Amino acid sequence: MKVLILGLPGSGKTTLAKPFSELVGGVHINADVVRTSYDDWDFSLSGRIRQSVRMKHLADGVVMAGKIAVCDFICPTEEARRNFNADFTVWMDTIDQSRFEDTNVIFEPPVTVDYHIKKWFDDAHEQLMPVVKRWMDIANV
Repeated sequence: MKVLILGLPGSGKTTLAKPFSELVGGVHINADVVRTSYDDWDFSLSGRIRQSVRMKHLADGVVMAGKIAVCDFICPTEEARRNFNADFTVWMDTIDQSRFEDTNVIFEPPVTVDYHIKKWFDDAHEQLMPVVKRWMDIANV
């Protein structure tokens, strides 16, 4: 199963993803760590699309190994989200704008998500858990 936690920089993606991945026994894949590993700091549209494909391949490898991949990255466009092809999507909609104007301009609010967080709360990862479990039961994952 691939879980995508998306949102603007500073919205709490990593803050949610780390404890949530531990809670589900998954593998946390953070976009900044991936960009560092690949030394790819291209934030143009094509660079962001390339990152979504890279994140997909890494997450698919985790899933093939029988684990849950919990990925946090901006994933700013519908194209990037289609490329990633998440099984479950969480939108961290906790801020109106990030400190990066180029990201604010390119970010498209998601059309569909499985879980929408509009306000940060400290136990978000614990509240997310039963929602994901219920989804997994329904999807027979």
